[in-house]
Amino acid sequence: MSHTSRRLGMAGAVLTAVAIAASPAGAGSAVAGTECFDRAREPYTSQVDSHLHFRPFGGPAIGFEELTGYLNKSGVRHASMYGIGQMLPVNSPCTYYLNCPGTPVVPSMKNDFANAENYLAAKPKDPELAVSMTFMDLNHPETIPPGIALYDKEFPGVFRWAGEVNLVKQALFPNHHTAATSENIKNWAPFMKVLRDRGIPITIHSDLGNNAEQTKYLPLMEQTLRLYPANKIVWAHMGLSKELTTMDPDRHIKIMKRLLDKYPDLTLDLSWRVLEDNYFSKPGVREKYAAFFDRYPTRAIPGTDFVASRDKDYNTYAQELEVTSRINKALNDRAFRDIALGENYYRLLNLKESAPRVCGAA
Repeated sequence: MSHTSRRLGMAGAVLTAVAIAASPAGAGSAVAGTECFDRAREPYTSQVDSHLHFRPFGGPAIGFEELTGYLNKSGVRHASMYGIGQMLPVNSPCTYYLNCPGTPVVPSMKNDFANAENYLAAKPKDPELAVSMTFMDLNHPETIPPGIALYDKEFPGVFRWAGEVNLVKQALFPNHHTAATSENIKNWAPFMKVLRDRGIPITIHSDLGNNAEQTKYLPLMEQTLRLYPANKIVWAHMGLSKELTTMDPDRHIKIMKRLLDKYPDLTLDLSWRVLEDNYFSKPGVREKYAAFFDRYPTRAIPGTDFVASRDKDYNTYAQELEVTSRINKALNDRAFRDIALGENYYRLLNLKESAPRVCGAA
């Protein structure tokens, strides 16, 4: 048991035992220090969660120590500690924007400050967390450099990631969100230089399109990649969403391959169960995506996209981790190590840690 789990006390230990027994993927394995990872015996669930929202859109959050306990129970050893930059009004009874169309959801620093304060109070070593700046309003880029300067002053050295930030998120259109424009993207240069100079990855939510117009918004991401090719850009959910559920997998994979080949610093984010539910789980489709990831093993990172609102619990997190990890079972050993065991994530953050090799792998 990790030091963090011990701090949860005896009651937490009992809950942990019960929750692990119920977990569909089984308990996480303490592979640190072992010679190799045995895929035949160990869980297939990802050991990093690069897309985890420690704060909700509105309402109370799951406590910091409780949530880090979820990671320990699940065998997740590293996570990116997202807030949610786009918050519901404090007087709103809603905890999820989709339940409140017409209510504005606007960028805010509140969640980032809460995350930074919780992180500094706990200073966790297991799981190891990368605190992220999620306040960035890509439609008003002039506000971002002063915001970063404020974070530097208040929390020096704490923030090592940026995002998830919204270039275009159709699900938020009813809540007054609009897609960033081509002119907006040109004006990102000052803050993108800061991120580039510091080696900070930025996770961008940019929908490809919708079922009626499947690549409607692709030019926005292409412009971003063209203007900022040396930034560590992570494309959330590979551009897929609940609005785009019927795209031909071959067409989608072809677009991803083209962009990966053209932009070496682009990384694909495999978070959110929409990928599994609407694409990977369909007959014959999992094999196509697995072959794609096997060909590009260094270019993807896993995540749950779990949002830590207080109406959820460990079982909810464990289910999201299991569902988003199912693709791991179809990967070859190289891709499994790089993606599921975290090698790509460590590389993005320039960590000294390395993922364990897979037993029997060449």
